[in-house]
Amino acid sequence: MSTTAIHVDPGGRRSRRTITAALAGAPAGAEIVIAPGEYPETLRLERRVVLRAEHGAGTVVVRAPGGVALTVAAPDCVVRGLVLHGADPAEPVVRVEDAAGLTLEGCELDRGRVEVVGSTSAAGAAHNAALGFADTLEADLGDPTGGGVLVIRRGRLRGARHGALVLAGDARARIEDTLVETIDGVGVALSDHAVLIADRLRVRDTSGSALRVRGDARLLALDTTLDRAGRNGALVEDRGELRMVDCRIRAAGRSGVQAEHEARVHLNDCRVTDAKASAIATGGAAHLSADGCRIEAPAGNGVVALGVSEVTMTASLITRSGFTAIHLGENSRARIGGCRLDRSDEHGLAVVAAAEAKIADLTVTDAGMCGVHVADAAGLTMLASRIDGGETGVRLRSATESELRECVVNRSRRTGVEIGADAVATLYATRIAESGSAGVSVESGARLRMDGGGIFAVAGSGLVLGRDATPTVRGIRVDGTGKNGILFGDGAGGLIEHSDLSACAYPALHIGRDAEPRFVGCRIFDCARDVGHSDGARPVFEDCVSVRVETSTLPDSSPGTPGAPPRPTTPAPIGRVAPVGASPAPAAPAVVDLAELGEAPPPPETLDDLLAELEELVGLGGVKRDVGGMVKLMQTVRMRQEAGLPAPPLSRHLVFAGNPGTGKTTIARLYGRLLKALGLLERGHLVEVDRSSLVGEYVGHTGPKTTESFNRARGGVLFIDEAYALVPAGVANDFGGEAVATLVKLMEDHRDEVVVIVAGYPDEMERFIASNPGLSSRFTRSLLFDDYSATDLVRIVEHHAGRHRYELSTAARKALGELFTAMPRGAQFGNGRTARQVFQQMTERQAMRMADLDAPDTRQLMVLDEMDLPRLVGSD
Repeated sequence: MSTTAIHVDPGGRRSRRTITAALAGAPAGAEIVIAPGEYPETLRLERRVVLRAEHGAGTVVVRAPGGVALTVAAPDCVVRGLVLHGADPAEPVVRVEDAAGLTLEGCELDRGRVEVVGSTSAAGAAHNAALGFADTLEADLGDPTGGGVLVIRRGRLRGARHGALVLAGDARARIEDTLVETIDGVGVALSDHAVLIADRLRVRDTSGSALRVRGDARLLALDTTLDRAGRNGALVEDRGELRMVDCRIRAAGRSGVQAEHEARVHLNDCRVTDAKASAIATGGAAHLSADGCRIEAPAGNGVVALGVSEVTMTASLITRSGFTAIHLGENSRARIGGCRLDRSDEHGLAVVAAAEAKIADLTVTDAGMCGVHVADAAGLTMLASRIDGGETGVRLRSATESELRECVVNRSRRTGVEIGADAVATLYATRIAESGSAGVSVESGARLRMDGGGIFAVAGSGLVLGRDATPTVRGIRVDGTGKNGILFGDGAGGLIEHSDLSACAYPALHIGRDAEPRFVGCRIFDCARDVGHSDGARPVFEDCVSVRVETSTLPDSSPGTPGAPPRPTTPAPIGRVAPVGASPAPAAPAVVDLAELGEAPPPPETLDDLLAELEELVGLGGVKRDVGGMVKLMQTVRMRQEAGLPAPPLSRHLVFAGNPGTGKTTIARLYGRLLKALGLLERGHLVEVDRSSLVGEYVGHTGPKTTESFNRARGGVLFIDEAYALVPAGVANDFGGEAVATLVKLMEDHRDEVVVIVAGYPDEMERFIASNPGLSSRFTRSLLFDDYSATDLVRIVEHHAGRHRYELSTAARKALGELFTAMPRGAQFGNGRTARQVFQQMTERQAMRMADLDAPDTRQLMVLDEMDLPRLVGSD
């Protein structure tokens, strides 16, 4: 059957002058061909028709003087190549009514939303529930059995307010190769039982979420991109369902994907990058699965799960998260398999509150804090996983049992596996290696079962057991420890069966006061000494032997029984083992670090030595005078106290104001050591933090984070770099304010235990101190760190050269001074850091010169000449 063609041309004699006139006389199935031009009309399609721009897309503009530009009340209508302008961006520019069908091809829609409506009937809901990715909706367009039906191909929607595409009731739509942009509100919103199938959809620059799914609605997305949403990339609520395959979510203002209530979200081969909050967040009773996904550089967590939500992740990567890569809290549940968590600023995996995690084949690398952290009443089961790097490899502080099977914990900067007070942990066939401190540390009251596996090449003791700990250990190997193989704290006990200890730098076994461990079938190899005791130790040995041990005190029965050999009193060789007759270890604190027991402490630093070290620093004349003056003041205060006189008011907290690289961290570290030498701090150590270490992402997270950082600094100095970032200029309701309030209270509660130093740019630090009355009353002294002069920078380069056995030629020294004098001192200038970089570049250039020589002598290898200097950008 031939199609009736009706032409519209305002200047044509035999054509209809308006589209409205053409529609009025058009029979069902007619094609209306529209000449180029602008048409100030509102259109309503009540019969199946086709509207087509005669000369292609963009040549026909329909600009509504008021109301809806295009209303569709009939099935199987088609509009090709038209530009539709709404009268009000908050109202519809296109409306598809219940039981109507519309296809838009190559159309542009501006100043208004596209609205598809439907009913909430059970039949329509059942129909929509059966739609899948491949459904083209062609049958529904021709004969809608429920709500409105819309298909958009190669379209563009922009300039709407509140929402660009809105589907309600049992409406359904399919979008292909379409751009939604510059929306004051949500990009695409679904509610009730609506369904949207999106293929190659792009949504960018929305003030709200790019996608929002509510009610029982479903959104199925293929090869879709969500860019720069003002809020969430995708928000799924109620019982809504979102399925995304091969999609990208970039730079969302909040979470990349947020699932709440009973929502269901399935992500396959998706990529979420640069979210301003967490990349993926779940709450309520939501269910989320992610397979083959990549999450990069979220400002918050890679994945955070709260409520009773459930998360399943497989074959996915989370890298460079600003907070913990995967955080499971409240009563959430997670199953994670074949994933990698890389370079998170906090923990790799945190399981807290009453959350549970079942993990298999997980790799965690270079976490800023713990590779895996478990606390409160949380539960963890982890199989065949690897934790590499991190401050602590695995920290278990939950009274609910945590289990590691066939795992590897490697290269942690401190303890490999830390088991907190009263925690319950089981390690099966797990290997701990190359930790910077103890291999496994068990605090007071904790319960450990360790079966198989071993501890290798750790800098501290292999297994450290705190006061009253009673582990059960079977069939492990401890090899190559920097201190003891197994260290039993006071009152510790437990059973060690059929285990081997070898190549321990201190006694393979150190047994503390009143400790009563039992050893069955154990062997000690290749150590200077096998057993060291404290007074009152009562170990029991059954069928244990020492092989190739220089000094063996391994008894045939427990000490004190008739015939037991006496403990030798000969001092152990210096640097190899601790003296057997050493004083008993002190009572363990609440959080023990018994890896330090058995080693003679270094001699205390003297005040004169530290002041001499201060004077040797390059530059910093004013800072040196200020620190020296404070030391004299504190000496006087101490003398008054010893004389029984009241001490004058004294605030030890400081503000360090200066540009980057001016020695603030170096002086802070030295200041803590000076206070320790004065007897005003117990340890004098430095804990360096910034905003990311103190501020949480959600309500209730900031206080504990700030408190944890503060507690790590007790007895020493808490150094907060770029402290002004805690109170961003012009930003209200930021969690940084909570961090400041928590910090002020902790400083008051522990005023004699911690010195706090806040550092940053001078102007910014004035604003920071003025932001809170508690800060201004506690930080009454500021030290100004001036930029280094060119002469100072030359001396810094000479210092680095001397440390690495290089020398500067006279010509190089002169050229360095000229280089630093000419160097622009803008925002990129790093003072001492710049000097260090220049030195590194000089060594690299010198190495290139030496490579061209046949046989350079030692003098040539040591001298850095002027030709080794880097050139300034833009110089000849």
